[in-house]
Amino acid sequence: MLDYRVISDQPDVIAPDGSEIRLLGQMEAASFVHCTLHPGQVTQAVAHKTVTELWYIISGEGELWRKFGEEERIVTLKAGVCVSIPLGAHFQFRTLGNEPLRFVIVTAPPWSGNDEAYHVPGKWQTS
Repeated sequence: MLDYRVISDQPDVIAPDGSEIRLLGQMEAASFVHCTLHPGQVTQAVAHKTVTELWYIISGEGELWRKFGEEERIVTLKAGVCVSIPLGAHFQFRTLGNEPLRFVIVTAPPWSGNDEAYHVPGKWQTS
């Protein structure tokens, strides 16, 4: 299928973590979305049941907390940074500064719906 899509001004869906999602494309092996988190926001901490993700930060600044087994880490998110969300990792992110945090996400296999994510204890107070 030769898919074509122009990113929407409005979110297509609000993710289980509270971030805005704009759909970009989907194929049999993966889906691709644009994510926005506005200034001052902190997401709900979640984990995924069946998918892995790669994030590439386009603009803004933030922090990502990830916990995978015994490993726990906070990393700075800014333009040019790429991070992975392994299957089963707990994660939460927040914005820093006055600009929205914007990034694209590749999810494999494709996102199956909001029941894919489940809430877990997080690092920060949710906004």
